[in-house]
Amino acid sequence: MSNIMEKLELTAQSMYCKKIEELTPSELHLSLGKAVMGEIADNWAASKAKHNSERRAYYFSAEFLMGRMMYNNLYCLGILDDVKKMLKKKGVDINVFEDIDDAALGNGGLGRLAACYLDSAATMEVPLDGYGIRYKYGLFKQLIKDGYQVEVADDWQRFDDPWCLRREDEAVTVSFKGQTVKAVPYDMAVIGCKTTNINTLRLWQAEALNEFDFQAFNNTEYNRAVQEKNDAENITKVLYPNDNKYEGKVLRLKQQYFFCSASLQDIMRRYKAKHGNDFSFFAKENAIQLNDTHPVCSIPELVRLLMNEGMNFDEAFEIARKTCAYTNHTVLGEALEKWHADLMMQVIPEIYHIICLIANKLQEELTAKGVSEDMKAKMRIVDANTVHMARLATYAGTYVNGVAKLHTEILKDDVLKEWYQVYPERFQNKTNGITQRRWLGLCNPELSALITEKVGSDNWLIDLSLLSKLNDCIDAKTITKFNTIKKKKKVQLAEYIKKMDGVEINPDSIYDIQVKRLHEYKRQLLNAFSIMTIYFRIKEGKLPNWTPTTFIFGAKAAPGYARAKAIIKYINEIANLVNNDPDTKDKLKVVFISNYNVSYAEKIVVAADLSEQTSTAGLEASGTGNMKFMLNGALTLGTYDGANIEIAECAGEENEYIFGARVEDIERLKKEGYDPKKLYEANPEIKKVVDTLIDGTFDDDGAQGEGSFAELHNALINGTSWQEADHYFHIYDLPLYVETKIRANSDYANRKEFGKKCLINIANAGKFSSDRAIVEYAKDIWHTSYRKV
Repeated sequence: MSNIMEKLELTAQSMYCKKIEELTPSELHLSLGKAVMGEIADNWAASKAKHNSERRAYYFSAEFLMGRMMYNNLYCLGILDDVKKMLKKKGVDINVFEDIDDAALGNGGLGRLAACYLDSAATMEVPLDGYGIRYKYGLFKQLIKDGYQVEVADDWQRFDDPWCLRREDEAVTVSFKGQTVKAVPYDMAVIGCKTTNINTLRLWQAEALNEFDFQAFNNTEYNRAVQEKNDAENITKVLYPNDNKYEGKVLRLKQQYFFCSASLQDIMRRYKAKHGNDFSFFAKENAIQLNDTHPVCSIPELVRLLMNEGMNFDEAFEIARKTCAYTNHTVLGEALEKWHADLMMQVIPEIYHIICLIANKLQEELTAKGVSEDMKAKMRIVDANTVHMARLATYAGTYVNGVAKLHTEILKDDVLKEWYQVYPERFQNKTNGITQRRWLGLCNPELSALITEKVGSDNWLIDLSLLSKLNDCIDAKTITKFNTIKKKKKVQLAEYIKKMDGVEINPDSIYDIQVKRLHEYKRQLLNAFSIMTIYFRIKEGKLPNWTPTTFIFGAKAAPGYARAKAIIKYINEIANLVNNDPDTKDKLKVVFISNYNVSYAEKIVVAADLSEQTSTAGLEASGTGNMKFMLNGALTLGTYDGANIEIAECAGEENEYIFGARVEDIERLKKEGYDPKKLYEANPEIKKVVDTLIDGTFDDDGAQGEGSFAELHNALINGTSWQEADHYFHIYDLPLYVETKIRANSDYANRKEFGKKCLINIANAGKFSSDRAIVEYAKDIWHTSYRKV
């Protein structure tokens, strides 16, 4: 500990000629970060050497939503409290680091899952390193203006980043048709808990081979002088550039191929340093996990690289197939990536050629297996001039896994049905998880202390199954302690929302929270409709015993997703109405927080009473937000979908608020011919609520051009040329959802019983640790070593 403080003082002196107490928050962050990096250097080097001597795995992901690193790293090193005390002696509050931006290198669950898995792999001593992209601006910073989402650049690197070390000496080049760029790696240490093991996240930054054309500049061609630099840096400028236009699609494809190629070249460099050009051990020493379809270019790229080393196609393909595995994260057709063949030919023609070779090999293999022509047609990798990346990944890998029990069954029975029939041995389930270090230990120290007291030690930090011991000590005294902690966290969240968004909320109210990526299938609109239903009932005197409730939303909509943006505007219009109506302002409060991110989430999940998980049954692959809320004692108000099902199984459905159509109900409705217009016209309450989109209750200021309330209304009642009416069954589920929400509101009044349910959820959350999940990957898919606890 003293070493870190000494290094901090020296760094402050050498970099800024200041004492510790004189540093600005950003200067202190950089100085302390560098001191920590110096302290862990030996363990990091030793871990790298150990991993290089054994079979190891790599996690390829377009997103790594790491969040703010300072607190988490100090916590995992076991020195957070010591540093806090030492800084306090210098007159510095460690909370100043909250002024430092998150590394916004992800959009939601996919990226946060990847971050949790790296954390767990380090803690469980799994030799797993991550590969991704070092986006200059990450996703975007979200502002809410006049109720609308406005995107601005999120310059998270503006104060420098002490956690990423540039490795110029290990840069590689990546070539597209007509362009070659340099890929420069930045290494981030991923620190394990209660271990000396440290893993690595390597992020690639695109740079020009020649940043400045002096001759062009001398000839006053100033734009051309920096054209190569700009074109290269655009590749890693922003996460998920808007692909509504051709140029955006080109940039997205370049992003994906860029980090796949750079990562594979890096792995091959490391392998060749040990084995030279003998690649017979490659698949025995390396396992690559493709996190969704974004990194699937890795398969043909690995084949290409191996062929460049002198192998023929069949040999290279077999090594690639034995090396790679694919995690599917969605059943939504539009999210199963497809690339137009002409686009691939224009950007990465060599890769397209290899994909065609793989596609032909598949057809030959299916023929040899006696598969029918009809089924073979459904399994084509290249079909109608379109490359299906999920099909490529499923065929050209060792395993494919879903991320919750229901999701995996849907993959087998529907989305990848033909593949399961032909290759059943490849399919596995790996239910997602979260790291309890960040999502309980770090963000909820009060609850952590109570748990440690009850289970007898803090070993639950590395073995979350120990929480089950809580089941034996949920007495009145413990419930009171829990409720006191929850109230404290609610007060803290109220203060944070006031600071960040300028809105005052009542910590004595129920906190009903829905925070996640904004998408129609996640049904934030259903939640909004339920609030309007309750609002009208309160106005009409139908809910005399309503417990005051604060509805908190947090979500970002993709910049080109017009309907999602319209939903954000609608929610903010509801907030303006209910928050200012004298009849309801003391009973209902609606808050749409801006720029929801990991750091905001750390304040939110610990304060929630109700966790809204309202996706249409069968469409949420898993969810991980639901697990974070459960772990901190919020009750799930949700559908029988994704990991909600397993949460209800573990804690007991009587301790959640499950509502709505299940997968079999959805299938039945589709077969019968679902008619939302009929339900809407037959139910005056539903009609009144849905019609607030068009009856003048709210103003959507159509000049914004982001999609109007009228378009939302039409999509629900009449459908569109490309989608049937109420595609996500909002109208069908609304009545039961409202009644379930009212029942939860009523139950909350009995604080003892409600608190008991909360504690039962915590006690039975052990399954949902990412430690459990990562060990399952290590055992069943990667076949690597891992720590036994």
